[in-house]
Amino acid sequence: MKNIIKLVALLPLFTACDDLFDPAIENVRDLSSMSDDPVYSHGVMSNAYVLLQDCYRSAPLSDVATDDAVSNDNSNAWRSMATGSWTAQNDPGERSQWKVCYNAIQYLNLFLENMDDVEWARDEVVQQLFKDRLQGEAYGLRAVHMWFLLRAHGGWSADGQLLGVPIKTASETPESDFTQPRDTYQDCVDQILEDCQKAIELLPLDYKDHTIGEIPQKYLDIMSNIAEDDAKVSTYDRVNGTGATGRISARIVEAVRAQVTLFAASPAFSEGTTVKWEDAANYAATVLDRIGGVSGMDADGYTWFANTTEITNLANGAVPAEVIWRSNMETNLTLETDNFPPTLYGNGRINPTQNLVDAFPMANGYPITDAANSGYDSNNPYADRDPRLAAYIVFDGSVQGTPDTQITTGSYGTNTDALNRESGKSTRTGYYLRKLLRKDCNPNPQYNTSQKHYTARIRYTEIFLAYAEAANEAWGPQGKGSHSYSAYDVIKAIRSRAGVGADNGDAYLESIKNDKDKMRELIRNERRLELCFENIRFYDLRRWKADLTETARGVNITKEQDGSLKYTTIDVENRDYQPYMNYGPIPYSEVLNFGFVQNQGW
Repeated sequence: MKNIIKLVALLPLFTACDDLFDPAIENVRDLSSMSDDPVYSHGVMSNAYVLLQDCYRSAPLSDVATDDAVSNDNSNAWRSMATGSWTAQNDPGERSQWKVCYNAIQYLNLFLENMDDVEWARDEVVQQLFKDRLQGEAYGLRAVHMWFLLRAHGGWSADGQLLGVPIKTASETPESDFTQPRDTYQDCVDQILEDCQKAIELLPLDYKDHTIGEIPQKYLDIMSNIAEDDAKVSTYDRVNGTGATGRISARIVEAVRAQVTLFAASPAFSEGTTVKWEDAANYAATVLDRIGGVSGMDADGYTWFANTTEITNLANGAVPAEVIWRSNMETNLTLETDNFPPTLYGNGRINPTQNLVDAFPMANGYPITDAANSGYDSNNPYADRDPRLAAYIVFDGSVQGTPDTQITTGSYGTNTDALNRESGKSTRTGYYLRKLLRKDCNPNPQYNTSQKHYTARIRYTEIFLAYAEAANEAWGPQGKGSHSYSAYDVIKAIRSRAGVGADNGDAYLESIKNDKDKMRELIRNERRLELCFENIRFYDLRRWKADLTETARGVNITKEQDGSLKYTTIDVENRDYQPYMNYGPIPYSEVLNFGFVQNQGW
């Protein structure tokens, strides 16, 4: 993929060389070149892959607009947004996606309209294999970009309609009508699901070395003139084998479909769609059944970002057991430079909140608010907690970096790691980020030790939690529908994997396993913990119609005369959201220029 993109970028240079021999009329290639050059044609679609980096963000940007984190960067756009500056003119998270996603959709529509004229291979069988796969990729990518548009901009109009965004299934020219009105949210969901279905029918489940039994019958039929099974497999894998690993596959599209239907069934959208919780559960189960349901859950999945040996050994495009889709691997230390504590040469940008810390239960599974059963000690608040707390957050007295360096975040500390010690570097909450970071990176300018990183675009844990949420709403905590596992089974497995409730059979979970409301609360909390800092909570809170205005809190840790530590909760940052902000705005420029109906309140 990288080579194709580079080649497309260099094409103007190649054509310019013609001038040395015969002056070219114009050094710009138009769409007519697609039929003569499959690499150029491929590059048209590849732009939609490149633009995914603006959809799947590698850093936890949107989390600082929630109750999970704040930023110590005064210029952070999400921080400004959360504190009262979110308008249709100033929409840091979504305005760019409107442009990016529609740009991608334009490339994809151009590709779909012209791909039939391209000679992808001289062999008729291989030509058909390439046409099907590339068309499937284009439909799948169009569904993804349409999904990001809908997630960002779907909302209720003043006249009570649940609207989506304009559906564009044909390429546009300067003569096109750009005032096409917004389609309904339901129409957008239907279009996404239609594109998903087309993609699933055309794409392989995975790009790998296949066996003869894994080749769809329709391709065996057109390979009837090939006698040997090995030759048939070789022909099929020429197009759908490991050489295409990393591209969108049928498995990925199935996961996207589960994400879309979960949102559509959620409280913020359910009154305007026909998608039911049962639909969302069934689509999630399609993904999960392929790995054996709960039994296929990756034992190390909750620390996917820190499984260094696994990351080092990943082949190009390959994914570990926890990950359905990931970005390209990059070797850098950007996340560490941004987020390590300042004594480790970081800028401490993302500061987890006390709100999030309090959401982690005790190791015995009970919420810390359960005074009778949890064993929580407010004078020793990090003892005997859910192991994920230490895996995701640097708190006072814990270690970070290589070699292990103790970090003092309390205001009694003597260096810049201490609370509010230095503006723009020190923590504002008493916590630093650990999740997503590799401790074996070293931003010290003397070393600048970088390591491999990737963005997990879709994790199995997210789909497990989507199933648990939808199944609980559709059938109750222990209902299974037509499947072999329930919401209760999923949550038990997720908590057990992290070591929660290991010594008491997760007595808290057992106590609520027949209570739909309490199970809903627990599922949402588990989703908060497992997916924190992955740019998900901002959208979860909005689709749940949950409170966006909870003040972000921290902790001031001081040392008493006897040497003991005192923990005092502090307010760090007020959240300034209005109820209509459950739904993001249409960019003001689009409303002004093309007359789109704006979401209510904006």
